[in-house]
Amino acid sequence: MRMSKRGHRLARGSGAGGDEEEQARLPPVRNPFVHDIRFSALQKVQIAIMTVTLFPIRLLLAAFMMLLAWPFAFLAAWGRVEKEPEKPMNLWRKTLDFLLKVIMRAMWFAGGFHWMSVKGRRALPTEAPIMTLAPHSSYFDAIPVTMTMASIVMKAESKDIPIWGTLIKYIQPVLVSRSDQYSRRKTVEEIKQRALSNGRWPQVMIFPEGTCTNRSCLITFKPGAFIPGVPVQPVVLRYPNKMDTITWTWQGPGALKILWLTLCQLHNNVEMEFLPIYTPSEEERKNPILYANNVRKVMAKALGVPVTDYTFEDCQLVMSDSQLKLPVDTCLLEFAKLVRKLNLKPDRVEKELDGLAESAKNVKGKRITLETFADYLKLPICDALTDMFLLFDENENGTIDIREYVIALSVVSRPSKTHETIKLAFRMYESAEQTITEDDLACILKTALGVNKLDVSNLFEVIDATQKGKISYMDFCKFSCMNPDYAEEYLYLDQMMGFSGCMENQLVPTANGFCTDFSPDDQEEEKEDSTLAKKLN
Repeated sequence: MRMSKRGHRLARGSGAGGDEEEQARLPPVRNPFVHDIRFSALQKVQIAIMTVTLFPIRLLLAAFMMLLAWPFAFLAAWGRVEKEPEKPMNLWRKTLDFLLKVIMRAMWFAGGFHWMSVKGRRALPTEAPIMTLAPHSSYFDAIPVTMTMASIVMKAESKDIPIWGTLIKYIQPVLVSRSDQYSRRKTVEEIKQRALSNGRWPQVMIFPEGTCTNRSCLITFKPGAFIPGVPVQPVVLRYPNKMDTITWTWQGPGALKILWLTLCQLHNNVEMEFLPIYTPSEEERKNPILYANNVRKVMAKALGVPVTDYTFEDCQLVMSDSQLKLPVDTCLLEFAKLVRKLNLKPDRVEKELDGLAESAKNVKGKRITLETFADYLKLPICDALTDMFLLFDENENGTIDIREYVIALSVVSRPSKTHETIKLAFRMYESAEQTITEDDLACILKTALGVNKLDVSNLFEVIDATQKGKISYMDFCKFSCMNPDYAEEYLYLDQMMGFSGCMENQLVPTANGFCTDFSPDDQEEEKEDSTLAKKLN
């Protein structure tokens, strides 16, 4: 995809005019799934000194405190029936609860969290049975859980973890089972039951983003917490530290490195602010996605950050295990957002790609207008379709090459299948001799990466061993098989810092954080249009 200037302004949210809300929803400058820490020479010396002095002491103390909490949590949960609400605490249970909170606070103090600022008033369970926390950026977000002892939504497997599992059982979590295909619906029903229990159950604390980000924005809220339609209390988290060693997201330092760096800091600050209770309107009760978006706006305003329609699925796109690693500022994330807005489901689209490619090939590179593009997709012209068109309008003359759209669609529909996308692209661009030129290869790879500029001359030269000025798909395929790191060697040399595949550490693309998503699949997107199957024919 060769992003046009207008498309670049669109993706960066810097275009003039337009509705203020829409501007706020455009992606921020920073990719929310990337966290890059850079240290000065003085900071490196400090970390080295702390590593051999304070770090081991803190680690041992924190581990000791967790071990100390285990017997108290075990006794406090003794005899409790898992599926029944908590009875009024007697004196000894209140004592155990108090001791557990003291021990947990001591554990965080040992880890360097000396000051924990709490603003606002925490609502009673009868006032707001659900608390929604954001942004979710680290496993250190467990701090508000231990401070409030509220229930959280967790994977069922978590309760079987030694020591940690006992502490989890104590807070009476709502458990989601991977092995039960109906578990998400059961989870929503259990939360509804707790929410309507008139305070007999503890409050449920939910991280509606469903994954960790770098706190530069609030990504799309999953609707699960809002399906019950009860009042919620938004809670915002801040880590106002000079050096951000807290953030644990998809691209950047791993979990152990974050723990090490954080324990090597003299002080770590955390702020938790309880915002006013948000009571949904009748319309919001009927539409949990609307409810989630409106609560997100309130929380974003309190944090002073933008909101964006990035989702966990976008994170999987960036972190896909493929030979072509997407750059941090790829406009394919914006494209993927627009694909969702147009209700073009990836699983459906993937089945239609061959037909789309054949239609695009028959156009033979002829540029098309917005009206023709709408006819091609069998969709009405709307804001989302226009925004998508602008991403491909390289020359800003109101025309695009439909082949670029098909390539981009192939990437977001099957991000880990690089070879399939390249093969599809060759079919659309190849001549009667089944070959392509260097300019064609540049178009294909720039579109597949979602960048403006990309020098492919070195790559094309080594593939074109006979120096005919053209290559076939078989030439490319043989070369990529023999040189699986060809992208790093021939494409990223001058742009190393801009590509996500070149960061120091990579994480497996499964949901990080500790609050799993439980939103039923049919709540994730709007209802499919009855003509969806016909859209791409």
